[in-house]
Amino acid sequence: MITIHKSTDGKNGKVWVDFSMPAIDGCEFLYLVGWFDESDESVYLMERTANGDWSLSLELEAGCQYQYRFRTLDGRWLNDPARSPASGELGLNTSFIISGNGLTGSAGQPR
Repeated sequence: MITIHKSTDGKNGKVWVDFSMPAIDGCEFLYLVGWFDESDESVYLMERTANGDWSLSLELEAGCQYQYRFRTLDGRWLNDPARSPASGELGLNTSFIISGNGLTGSAGQPR
């Protein structure tokens, strides 16, 4: 699941994006893997919350398209259960666009 928050300073054109996944049986570590800039794949270790869910916040540029998936320590790929998969550089993955009006899904559907 993705939640968008406007930047508190309002000057840099960036927004905070919260990524979350529900608890996964037997999963000790969960990574967010994605294209968060134009050229490099990035990997971030997510944090486990008190109830076992996973969470991570990133500050991203508005007006850009981002693609991501989740990966377990044993190499299992997971899509965001709250969004539809779309094709992209990572194969079948989830993508979104942060527009001036908020979040747009991979099929152009406002979220």
